Parts: sequence; structure tokens; C-alpha cells
Amino acid sequence: MPRPTGRVLKLLELLQSGGTRTVAELAERLGVEGRTVRRYVDQLIDLDVPVESVRGRYGGYRLAPGYRLPPLMLSDDEALAVLLGLVAGRRAGLMTAGRTASETASAKIRRVLPKHVAHRLDSLLEALAFTDQPGEFDTPDAGVLLSLADAVRHRRPVSIRYTDREGRHSERTLHAYGIVAHSGRWYVTGMDPRIGEDRTFRLDRIADARTLPGSFEAPVGPGPAQRVLSGLATAEYRHEVTLRIHGTVEQIRARLPAGVASLEEHDPAVGEDRATECWRRVELRAERLDWLPPVLASLDRPFVIESPDELRDLVSALADRLASYARQA
Repeated sequence: MPRPTGRVLKLLELLQSGGTRTVAELAERLGVEGRTVRRYVDQLIDLDVPVESVRGRYGGYRLAPGYRLPPLMLSDDEALAVLLGLVAGRRAGLMTAGRTASETASAKIRRVLPKHVAHRLDSLLEALAFTDQPGEFDTPDAGVLLSLADAVRHRRPVSIRYTDREGRHSERTLHAYGIVAHSGRWYVTGMDPRIGEDRTFRLDRIADARTLPGSFEAPVGPGPAQRVLSGLATAEYRHEVTLRIHGTVEQIRARLPAGVASLEEHDPAVGEDRATECWRRVELRAERLDWLPPVLASLDRPFVIESPDELRDLVSALADRLASYARQA
């Protein structure tokens, strides 16, 4: 059975998780009676921990808003989870512009880990491998990320200063629907009220974000992640590609995901569904075309190139090279 001191620390941990906890809930989690919970709360107050009593039907106990408790207490499993999250975030390129923040946070946690846990973590990291190398991504400013998150949560317009891929600067107002992590980058999607259309922006290209007075209604329809994927698939690039591919939606999406291409998934005129092998129209935009022929070859499905002609030439050239390699073998 845990000692009283252990239960007091457990109570502190429960209160740290936020919100108001009823006496009945705390008693159940601690395995004690209600009057014992009250005694433990008094002990925390004696230690200058600001525990507030909340009256009413849904009353109980909570920590004073904004109070920061030293030290942060993590179990061995929680410490390992945090460190693995930091490692995975660095590998995926999903971190804020303060690259050292992730490293210093990892170092602080590692310094207080028990030796046996630190050795287990070192063994895990040595054995851990990733299927792809970390990209050299530009990362967003932490202040921009937090300002946008606040605007999303409270449905407030936000003003951003943005630099597009051509280096053009602009200041825009955005009704931000959500923040999305995709392929090692951060994006924000929302409606530009000036033109009344949805837009998607890379966070690392936003120099400043300020919330504005007012509010807006949350949109209906696809969620932020699907909006970002659709926006990336239909963004303006140098080449517009139109294909017809014979296969199921799953077969085509295996090589041309939603963030790359838009796909006609269903033809109501003939009742075709996602699982039917049929001719489907695929559209995408790209700055370069040289990556597409190998992707189309890897589909191993019949396809027709409707446009552009340059892509037909590249596919023919790839076919000739593969045929010559086969003859040499």
C-alpha cells in the first residue's frame, strides 16, 4: 500500500493535469476516503501549493490558474515518452525555429533520469532506425505557431505577414481553421475574407501573426487536414498534368496521395465506387515533371497522358532506357 507521502504527491500530479477534480474522483484515484483527501489537500496548502476549493454541484479542488509548479514530476515511462517524442519531432522536421530548444529540453530530462532508465534509453536510441533521413526544413517561429493556435481556438481573425515561394511579401487577414503537420512541415489553412476563398500557408514563411478583433463561424465540410491536402494538390505550379489511370482508388492513391493529386473517385453515372477497377481522371500540378515517369511505372496500371506533351516524351524516354537495360542483361 502506498505511503501517505506518495499519495500526497499523486494528488499533486492529478491536480497538475488541469481542471477541477471532485473529492469523490480524487478519493477513488487515491484509494482513500473523502476526509483523507481533504487532509492531503491541507498538507499541500501547508507546502505553499495554491490549491483552491470550488463550491457547487461540480465543485472540488483545483490549482490556482497560472501557477507553475516546480519541479515537474515525470514517471520513468513518461520521461521516456517525452524524450522519444522529441527525437521523433527532430527527425520529422516538426519543431519550432528554436532548434536548440528541443536539444536543451532533452538534456534537462536526461540529467534527472535514473541511471538504469538512461541506459535503457541509450540502448533504444542506438537500436532505433528511421526509413528516411531527416529533411533540411525551415521551421516556424514558436510565437507565430502559438498565436495562430490561439486564433484557431477562439475563432478570431489573424493578420499575417507572408513571403511566398517567389519571394513576394504581403500582409493578409486569415480566418484560420486549423494547423496541420504534413510531410515534415507546418501549415495553416483558413479563409481569406478579402477574396472569400480558402488558402493554405506554410508557417515557416509567416514572419508575424497578430490576432484581430472580431470572430467568425467554424466552417462545415472537410476538416483542416483534408483542406491542406486539397490545397497542396491544386496549388499553382509550372505544369498542369491530366491523366487517366485504370485502377481502384486505393491502387492509385498508393503512389499519388491526396497531397499530390486530385482524383475522381466515383462516377455516379455508371455507379462505379472506390473499390472498382475503372478509368479514373487524375489531375496534379508540379514544378518539375522528371519524378512522374518512375511513379507512373511503379503503379503498374494502364494509364493515358492527356497533358502535357512534355510528360509523354519523358515517359517514352524512360521506357527506352528500361528496354535498353533489359537488352544488356
